[in-house]
Amino acid sequence: MILTEIDHVAIAVKDLEAAIDYYKRAFGATVDHREVVESDGVEEALLKVAESYVQLLTPTRDDSPVAKAIEKRGEGLHHIGYRVNDCGQALASMVAAGATPIDKAPRPGSRGTTVAFIHPKGSFGTLIELVQE
Repeated sequence: MILTEIDHVAIAVKDLEAAIDYYKRAFGATVDHREVVESDGVEEALLKVAESYVQLLTPTRDDSPVAKAIEKRGEGLHHIGYRVNDCGQALASMVAAGATPIDKAPRPGSRGTTVAFIHPKGSFGTLIELVQE
């Protein structure tokens, strides 16, 4: 099994502060990590849930993939992040199984991770992020 656990569930939001406040009031959640990822044009807030996260994402620029997703589909579930031991190996395995990669090779992600994204086409409509810590 290449997947070791679910790293995060990403939710695209227009107002990051309002979303953080909602999760705090509704669940008692607190921000474990917050970061602007310039390369992806997003700001994220990670809320720890056991050994995984709820990742709240908001665009920092109009041309980011998250901005385009919100414009097209509105706020809500954006992608699932699966934790793997070797991002390159997991990416190759998925491509061999017929997945369509967005990233041709693993690249730096937030929290010092290595990541690669898989297009929803070929993955049953789900945007997948492979995450190696």
